[in-house]
Amino acid sequence: MRQNVTPEQIDRFWDHYRDTVVREGVDDRYVDGYVKAVDCYIENAEGISLKTHTPNDLEFYLASLIRKNVDELCYPRIVDALRILFLKIVKVPWAAGFPWKEWKEPHINFPDKLEIQADDRPWRPVKGKEFFRDSLDGTGWKKIYETYFEKLRTELRKKHYSIRTEQTYENWVARFLTFHGMKEPRLLAAGHVREYMDYLAKDKRISASTQNQALCALVFFWRRVLNVELGDFGEFEYARKPKHLPVTLTRKEMEELFKHLEGTYWLMAGLLYGAGMRLMECVRLRVKDIDFERKQIMVRDGKGDKDRVTVLPDKYAQPLKEHLEKVKRLFESDRKAGLEDVYIWPSLVRKYPNLGKEWGWQYVFPAPSYSTDPRSGKVRRHHVNETGIQKAVKAASDGAGITKDVHCHTLRHSFATHLLEAGYDIRTVQELLGHSDVSTTMIYTHVLNRPGLAVRSPSDL
Repeated sequence: MRQNVTPEQIDRFWDHYRDTVVREGVDDRYVDGYVKAVDCYIENAEGISLKTHTPNDLEFYLASLIRKNVDELCYPRIVDALRILFLKIVKVPWAAGFPWKEWKEPHINFPDKLEIQADDRPWRPVKGKEFFRDSLDGTGWKKIYETYFEKLRTELRKKHYSIRTEQTYENWVARFLTFHGMKEPRLLAAGHVREYMDYLAKDKRISASTQNQALCALVFFWRRVLNVELGDFGEFEYARKPKHLPVTLTRKEMEELFKHLEGTYWLMAGLLYGAGMRLMECVRLRVKDIDFERKQIMVRDGKGDKDRVTVLPDKYAQPLKEHLEKVKRLFESDRKAGLEDVYIWPSLVRKYPNLGKEWGWQYVFPAPSYSTDPRSGKVRRHHVNETGIQKAVKAASDGAGITKDVHCHTLRHSFATHLLEAGYDIRTVQELLGHSDVSTTMIYTHVLNRPGLAVRSPSDL
């Protein structure tokens, strides 16, 4: 197509497209992204006139983006960019009846249109090896890695640590060994650990929580892998974490935030705020843990491996039912395709081998593509990546013009604060949040400036 037009015509086309995008109400920050999305589509068309494109051509392109694991937050904007292109610019007849809204979540609405294509990458990249390659030759690196890191991984799994903790600890040990020039770990002593911790605190200026995480990883490595007594670490102290008041949103700000969310992310954010769930509790939610009749959600394996019951908001009950109907169609499609069952704890699988194939154990928010379990090697559909909802909430906050530092956990803070504002007692809020100690919940009374009783300034009396 581009060979048959002049540069002036191309410029006019893009000016017209930009103006149309703005008239459609797209935020100015995303206009360039819309242009890039259309430009990529035109480039993929390889000179074929847009007027001759069919719905099948567009569906094939959108499905290919899903298989390439395009960013979950950018993908709906790509669909909207192409909607404006074909509906407002090219004006092809079929564009008006094309299911644009459904194609923003094709893995739920059109699972049959997406080919099974396993993603060989693990859930999280393991970076431990990367720190060694520039410091050692292949033989030396392989020897240290196989000798110590395989044992580290084994010890972590004995303690039933999560795969994220496993990867984090491996990365910290790798950084530590690289810092000391890849010396044999058994030749290093407590002084080397102290030197590295000083480097992190003074030169890298890492936060207290990150500093403690690094120290925990090294202590575990010395105790469980090198079998060095913990007394060697007696002079080390964990960094004291500063006490910060949580960021909360007003009810008006919450309304504005949700105006800029849609689809699955709107529903997930609704559960974070309406049920007071943590991010990963929402992401890992299973179908069986939602009780529509009792209007409650059972949160399994929350922080500290604790279960609790929280409320199911009436506002999101019906949208959640409709969402689960789509997820069930996706589940049935996966079963027909012979896909591996959903992830279940290995100890439970040994007792009930077919448990992962049951509908009730499926994730409420499944991933749009398949992935390979880095431990078992099985290809299955895992839960959705949490970075998608994190980016969506941040983008919604920016779109709503909220100046506060808003994250997914801000919705949980707001849940607790708004319950206290509504007059619920702090013990009830403590149970819903899953706090072991009421002193943890008391922080929200400081946000309200109500440490037990409402306090007014003397100047206002």
